[in-house]
Amino acid sequence: MGMFQQKATHVKRSSSMSFALRWKHENLRLVLLSAIISIAMTFMLLVLLYGTADKSVSVVLNGQENVVSTKQWVLQRLLDEQAITVGEHDEISVPLNATIKDGDRIVIDQALPITVKADGKTTTFYTTEKTVQAAIEELNISVNDSDKVQPSLSAQLEPQMTVNVVRVNKEIRTTEHSVPFKVVKKNDPNLEVGKEKIVQSGKEGVLVKKFERVYENGSLVSQRLVTKSVEESSVEQVIAVGTKKPEPEVTVLSASSATSKAVSSSGRSFNAKKVLTNVTLTAYTAGVESTGKDKDHPHYGITASGAKVQEGRTIAVDPKVIPIGWWVYIEGIGFRRAEDTGGAIKGNKIDVYFEDVNYAKKFGRKKGYKVYVLGPNKPKAS
Repeated sequence: MGMFQQKATHVKRSSSMSFALRWKHENLRLVLLSAIISIAMTFMLLVLLYGTADKSVSVVLNGQENVVSTKQWVLQRLLDEQAITVGEHDEISVPLNATIKDGDRIVIDQALPITVKADGKTTTFYTTEKTVQAAIEELNISVNDSDKVQPSLSAQLEPQMTVNVVRVNKEIRTTEHSVPFKVVKKNDPNLEVGKEKIVQSGKEGVLVKKFERVYENGSLVSQRLVTKSVEESSVEQVIAVGTKKPEPEVTVLSASSATSKAVSSSGRSFNAKKVLTNVTLTAYTAGVESTGKDKDHPHYGITASGAKVQEGRTIAVDPKVIPIGWWVYIEGIGFRRAEDTGGAIKGNKIDVYFEDVNYAKKFGRKKGYKVYVLGPNKPKAS
């Protein structure tokens, strides 16, 4: 009896312990699950409370800072709320999916499309730089002091801006130019009138000029004279001009007329080599109206024979009719000497010299005179 009771008691105790263990195991899982749910709900509550709280965030867009108040807790949602679009070339200080908290500062630099023309190439790219100089440095384009950049290096970038880099090169060019020589004429009393002789040959000089040429992108745009210098001086050409008067030619009358003939006229008697009848006399002067020369002319008043004109003596003749240097007697006029010639004096024509222009005009031209050709010597008064 005692043995059976002990066995029964042992079985009953084992069942109770097993049940307790099962209950404890099952309730532990419930306790853990309840704890996890409680923590999650607490976290969600905290997140909800944090997310719906107003946050003050500083947004710096392209250098312009603006403080905004938001309930958003992800940066992308804040940007959407502020209608700010971030492109693939833009720069932003934090990732778009980053959480934001009160006091955050977000910096956004939006890239601008810029076109740069340099060295024969055109490059279009996006940049967040602010100035022209920074943009071209980003492309590793070097600029010399003489180069031109349009707009200027300090100009602020603008959307769709085109930047031109003009390469400026300068060079010095040297050219040679001939300098004409001068021709100088000098009177030569040993050379006959109408003849010329080169005394010294002329030689051209050499003038060197230096020009500065400016090229822009290989094309010549300007040129200026920098210096000029005479490398070789020109040598003037000297020409001698003859001023020697030819000796008066005395024409010898033919044998038939060489014999003197005694004649008398107006109470005078003399021997005449020839008698000319129906001779035309024309008055002339030494001035412009007769010879084309004024008083400043170096040959003013000088006759073809070299003698200076003199009223009461000088006449102009045709040397074929009256030899130069011979004396004549003109009826009604008196003795005159053949000292001058004239292009219009041909045959029985004689120009009589007068000093006074008015008297010469009054005398004019007269016809029908008789002229006695006497010879190289003036007859003495008889």
